[in-house]
Amino acid sequence: MKYVHRVDGKVQLRDIDSSQDGGMIEDDARKETSRLGKELEELQELLFAAGMHSLLVVLQGRDTAGKDGTIRGLSRYLNIQGVKVKGFKVPTPEEIGHDFLWRVHPHAPQKGMVSIFNRSHYEDVLVVRVHNLAPEGAWKKRYDQINEFEQLLVENGTILVKLCLHISKDEQKERLLEREQDATKSWKLSVGDWKEREFWDDYTDAYDVALSKCSPNHAPWYVVAADRKWYRDLAITHALVESLRPYKDGWLKKLEGMGKVALADLQEFRAGQG
Repeated sequence: MKYVHRVDGKVQLRDIDSSQDGGMIEDDARKETSRLGKELEELQELLFAAGMHSLLVVLQGRDTAGKDGTIRGLSRYLNIQGVKVKGFKVPTPEEIGHDFLWRVHPHAPQKGMVSIFNRSHYEDVLVVRVHNLAPEGAWKKRYDQINEFEQLLVENGTILVKLCLHISKDEQKERLLEREQDATKSWKLSVGDWKEREFWDDYTDAYDVALSKCSPNHAPWYVVAADRKWYRDLAITHALVESLRPYKDGWLKKLEGMGKVALADLQEFRAGQG
């Protein structure tokens, strides 16, 4: 895809420039995002009407990477009646008592619907690994289990788009400091965000392994340069449109067939009235 880095084999986030802009200026990027957003709106409508597939958008990234901002941006184009957003935080005691995917699977989208994961099942090979929350023998098995889970979703009609929002350590620091100066964002303040920065390199290593091990052809990872919010929005909108476009003709064909059946029923009804 044009504005994102598709993970194909081994990847190292350190080698990807989080501040890249694709050679664009902000104004042009915003116009292109708006144009693509209108197409995304049309594609979602077809997805919903045809009821043949679902869309699952997985958003992963460090604190302040822009997951919430991404969701707000997409809400301008997606019909919220067909969208569910699920955030995955620290597991509850009940969730800990089950396998790590138990809490995730119920939130996979049904056909015709869109689900957006704000963090996801990948937390169980990221934060769990970094903070030793489970034995190494347990979380190492999860890469294969994640691949099998995602293959199950895809084989049953889910279009899976996994987006890793990639920011630099300096950019994160700037955004955290901005929160302290903005009263409207004070609710986001957390000493935990600063404590997690101490594990920056550990998280980078964990991301490198997770992205490299869990990016098969049917469910690839896309790394999004997210230092520039306007470029991030363009890259994500473009990635979603590119992921849905190949299904458009099939959806239209299905809707055409549905229309013919509905028209025949209507004509039969009218003939009976006459």
